[in-house]
Amino acid sequence: MDRPLPARVALINRPVGLLRSLAMARRNVLSIIPELAVKQPMVSGKMGKRWHMVMDPTAIREMLLDRVDDYPKSQVTKNLLRPAIGDSLFIAEGAQWRWQRRAVAPAFSHRNMLNLAPIMTAAAERSADRISSAGPAAINLLDEMVTTTFDVISDVTFSGGDGFDRGAVHRAIDAYIAEAGKISLFDILGFPDWLPRPGRAMSGRALRDMKRIADDAIRARAQRGTSKMPDLLDLLLGGVDPETKRQMNTAELRDNLLTFIVAGHETTALTLSWALYLVGFDQKVQDKARAEAQSVLAGRAATGTDVEHLPYIRQIIDETLRLYPPAGIISRTAQKHDILSHREVKPGDTVMIPIYALGRHRLLWENPDAFDPDRFRNRKAIDRYAYLPFGDGPRICIGASFAQQEAVIILATLLSRFRFAPVGGKDPEPVMILTLRPEGGVWLIATPV
Repeated sequence: MDRPLPARVALINRPVGLLRSLAMARRNVLSIIPELAVKQPMVSGKMGKRWHMVMDPTAIREMLLDRVDDYPKSQVTKNLLRPAIGDSLFIAEGAQWRWQRRAVAPAFSHRNMLNLAPIMTAAAERSADRISSAGPAAINLLDEMVTTTFDVISDVTFSGGDGFDRGAVHRAIDAYIAEAGKISLFDILGFPDWLPRPGRAMSGRALRDMKRIADDAIRARAQRGTSKMPDLLDLLLGGVDPETKRQMNTAELRDNLLTFIVAGHETTALTLSWALYLVGFDQKVQDKARAEAQSVLAGRAATGTDVEHLPYIRQIIDETLRLYPPAGIISRTAQKHDILSHREVKPGDTVMIPIYALGRHRLLWENPDAFDPDRFRNRKAIDRYAYLPFGDGPRICIGASFAQQEAVIILATLLSRFRFAPVGGKDPEPVMILTLRPEGGVWLIATPV
């Protein structure tokens, strides 16, 4: 008898018109991925403009590594995110991107990441205490993980306080994700940027408040000086491009800071929520992970060094990111004529890498819809460009090691203290607007062990 499979998106297996596609995408972007995308190396079509979905690892390498300048981020992506994070590292292209990347890279060094492990552990312990105080009742772990990872990113970023209003920033982020992430028909049709996009203005006030709070915090920190143990804001304030000697001004610092705050808590919260859903789904995996966590932690707080001794929990995080990548689709715009996977690509074509479909592709993974952390027991056996939760090439996510360390520490801490069991009839639905969220929450019963 086949084992049940965890929650997945029903992909489309027949042509869908423009207006129907728009309605589907506004509710769940992943729902417009054709089923062929998990069976073929490349799928193409036209919806206002030509588009391609690429699942061929060789072609993906060409896009993300060999010819990265020929495939900049799509205008749709920039339209969605620029109001919140300006021309920060995530959006910038060319020389503007390169100098920012060089300036901020030292802040994300391995040494600095290890120094941040105690902050992650403290947040994990506070989360465990909140779960414990709720008693053996059904708990929405999505809400709890959002709180926990926001604790981490705000402590890592603003350890000195500096008047940083966590609640205001958190509300502004949620408001923007809720409204700005809804795909606009104008974007799909390629209408000019100056035409207003319906719905996006709704979160404008929250965005202005969020930017003002960040600007005030940056100015206050610049006046106060660096703390004894530099936090992320200190490191960014001190960042210098070694080639041009350029430093970020307040606006550039703010836009990058907000990028790290949004990405640094939203994506890790979602990864942890899906990981907890999956270990609740498979109790044998959970038992094995708990034994590892309890053995390694053995009554002491987790550290960055301990993460290296938690390989199975790291495998769970890796497998979670394969099944539920926070960025379910990445989109690029072709600048030149090209051939990808034996198919013509023209300048102006939208070229997408559906990370969600790539992780479930029938030609790349055995039993791809099943949850099996042992797939990642030997990482070298996995094609680098078949598994891209953080992208790859020069634009690989600069915070990947931060996110992985945080996720392993928090998951290990919680599994060492609780047994998680699913709540009947409460399975989450994978829904992507800007990120791949568990619609309806992740409801589990947590019992102390």
